[in-house]
Amino acid sequence: MQTGSSAAAVFRPRPRPRADRVLVCLSYCGGGTAPFRQWAEAVPEDVDLALICYPGREARFGVPFARDWVALRDDAVEAVRGLADRPYTLFGHSMGSWVAFEVAAQLERLGVAPPTELVVSGGTAPHKRELRDDVPRSSDSDDALVAWMREFGQMSPVVANEPELRRMAVELLRADLGVSESYRYARGTRARVPLRLLYGTRDAEPFPVVEQDWKSLADGGFEAHQLPGGHFYETDVWAGLPRRFLGSAVEAGRSGTLS
Repeated sequence: MQTGSSAAAVFRPRPRPRADRVLVCLSYCGGGTAPFRQWAEAVPEDVDLALICYPGREARFGVPFARDWVALRDDAVEAVRGLADRPYTLFGHSMGSWVAFEVAAQLERLGVAPPTELVVSGGTAPHKRELRDDVPRSSDSDDALVAWMREFGQMSPVVANEPELRRMAVELLRADLGVSESYRYARGTRARVPLRLLYGTRDAEPFPVVEQDWKSLADGGFEAHQLPGGHFYETDVWAGLPRRFLGSAVEAGRSGTLS
């Protein structure tokens, strides 16, 4: 179900219009809303789960991909600001962590109610992000991008073995890589709301997550947690991830491990 003037930009797996608060999720490079839909079973009854769909996928398949980082950020800002009439937590995974960080900052500039908490998951701090030789590039071959997606769990064997689905997945990843390559952190951009960092105990290159890097951007309080697994955590951890952060306050400077 989609809502709002940019209707397809917000997907609610199980709408709860009377819920007290909203969990707003922003996806990773090459991803959509599908990985977050199972969270409808994991969020408390007083939480409305709202998934942001970037241009060019799912219900927005006919919308052109974002041309650059600013276009993607502004598209997400418009979707999130329509949800800001209730307290909300803003969550982003991997590339989505940068989107969430930048969306929160832009909403503040626009005078829109900020999130009550910013949760960044599996992402390098934006001011430490750099283009690396071991990270896929938008100019890579189709075969190289398929191999990378399969290695990091972003492409199932079913998709890999179906030419049309594989082509669409590669096209989507290539577009998002181009957008992420255009991202430039603006010096002085800060998180002024409580910031919670999540990352996997076995998360390896090319996704180095350094607690101190994120903490250095957090003016509203900081908390970091390691979770079992790699970049996408263990399957059962991902399925219940909202239970790991919803409902507890962030305390400045606190760091720990959730099991």
